[in-house]
Amino acid sequence: MSTPIDLYYWPTPNGWKISICLEEMGLPYTTHLINIGKGDQFDPEFLKIAPNNRMPAITDPDGPDGAPVSIFESGAILQYLARKTGTFCGETERDRIAVDQWLMWQMGGLGPMAGQAHHFLKFAPKFDPPQDIPYAKDRYRTETGRLYGVLDRQLALHEFIAGDFISIADFSIWGWASLWEGQQQTLDDKPHMARWLETMGARKGVQAGRALYAELRR
Repeated sequence: MSTPIDLYYWPTPNGWKISICLEEMGLPYTTHLINIGKGDQFDPEFLKIAPNNRMPAITDPDGPDGAPVSIFESGAILQYLARKTGTFCGETERDRIAVDQWLMWQMGGLGPMAGQAHHFLKFAPKFDPPQDIPYAKDRYRTETGRLYGVLDRQLALHEFIAGDFISIADFSIWGWASLWEGQQQTLDDKPHMARWLETMGARKGVQAGRALYAELRR
């Protein structure tokens, strides 16, 4: 068995991407909690691994040429793990193009927009003083809904995000999409997204990755 990968993690949709991926790939890993509520992401030792002071990050003792490598940014980690194992990235160059573009769609679109929706809909109104900003709430709720419409139309054509094979694109999107209720969305008009959420949520690797330190979610 290979040396365990060090996973720097907190139970958020971004953290789930990597814990799910590691579980699905059957790779051994050791979890190091980065409590983002307490500011662990600014610790100088963590910044040596993730200079953008964001988790998740990994250190793989068995990196390229057998030398350790540290990687930050969840999309880069997913691509690295897919290359390392030769799994969950499709079998052809066209498959890999599809996987990469939907991974970028999540990184540049769904993640930031859904994250802002969570912030302005759930957290900002509870600030002292409350920051209940109708414009921001409407903007991010609407854009998240538009993106889920894009996702539903793609899933009408394929079983999974990038085609009829599961990939790191699915791992990257599922965590955010699974929180659709907190983003004040509906699945009533998104039957294909609903079907995909159920299919993904039934996988043991997804369940295990999602459950990692779930008790620490606020």
